[in-house]
Parts: sequence; structure tokens; C-alpha cells
Amino acid sequence: MGKTASEDQQESISEGSPSSDGSVGTETGAPPKKGRKRAITGFGAVMLLILVFAIWFKMSVRTVEVSGRSMFPTFHTGQRVLVCNAYWLVGQIKDGDVVVLTDTGPTGYIIKRVYKMGGETVDWKYLPGDWPVGKGDYKVKPDHVYVLGDNLRESEDSRVFHERPLEDVIGKVIVKK
Repeated sequence: MGKTASEDQQESISEGSPSSDGSVGTETGAPPKKGRKRAITGFGAVMLLILVFAIWFKMSVRTVEVSGRSMFPTFHTGQRVLVCNAYWLVGQIKDGDVVVLTDTGPTGYIIKRVYKMGGETVDWKYLPGDWPVGKGDYKVKPDHVYVLGDNLRESEDSRVFHERPLEDVIGKVIVKK
């Protein structure tokens, strides 16, 4: 009971100080406190993978709603499609794929089927309306796509606006709901 302030201070210092054998302990002889190691457990690893997948999914996949009749009978107005731009997963864009492209219209996008890729020649019956037949073959520019709607009578497509650059492609349709 009769401790001085300097004795209290000396006692508190010695509690966390190493002893002659190098271990850190208390004067009461309690075992030294070990630092907690942090390791990723199986549950933590699964949660981390789920987080990475969710971020990838948010950045690579989106849902788009079909509007209009240009892709009838394949797609109907109001139908939703899942679009992916992770081409390493779903494959590169090729003839016959359905793609979503940016557009200046009210929805901001259009859905069309790829007819020809860069460097390919367009058949005469699908030439752009303003292409003079006497001018010869119509070749799609490199890094561009020539797209058509499945409903050719009602579709406004590359026959009207010519080919589109690949950077206008938002992604490939992978699932229709």
C-alpha cells in the first residue's frame, strides 16, 4: 500500500518488458500474450471469390430490354436479354451473333444480328440503300460490323446506317428471358 509513484511507474514498465530469458510476461508469472495471426479461412476465401465474381458480373454483364419489332420473331418487345462483353468467356463476335450496340435513340442502344465482320463482302441484296450497284462490292471496313435485324422489312440496320465500329458494340446477347 505504501508504493510511491515511481514504484508504480517501474512496475507498469516491467510488465511489458522482456525478462532475462527474452520472453515478455507479467510479474505474476502469466504466459506471454501471443499476437493473433490473421489467415484467410475457407469461408473468407469463398466470400472473397463471391465478391470478385460480383464485381466482374457488374462490370461485364447487363440486362437490356427489347423494344420494337426489328428482331421479331427472335425477340419481342418487353423481353429482357442478358448481354456480356467478356469476350474471353463468351467468344469473339462473329457472323450470326446477336449484339447490342450504342445508339442515339430513346433507349440508347439497338439489338441486331451480325451479318458480316470487317473485311467481308456484303451480298448485293443487303447493300446499303445509298450504295450504287455499279460501284462494285461493298466490303465492311476493318474493326467494324455490318448488322441486320431479323425482321428485314421493319428493321433499320446497316442497310440504312452502314457498318458500325466494334467499339459501338456493348456486348453479345448470351441469354434471353
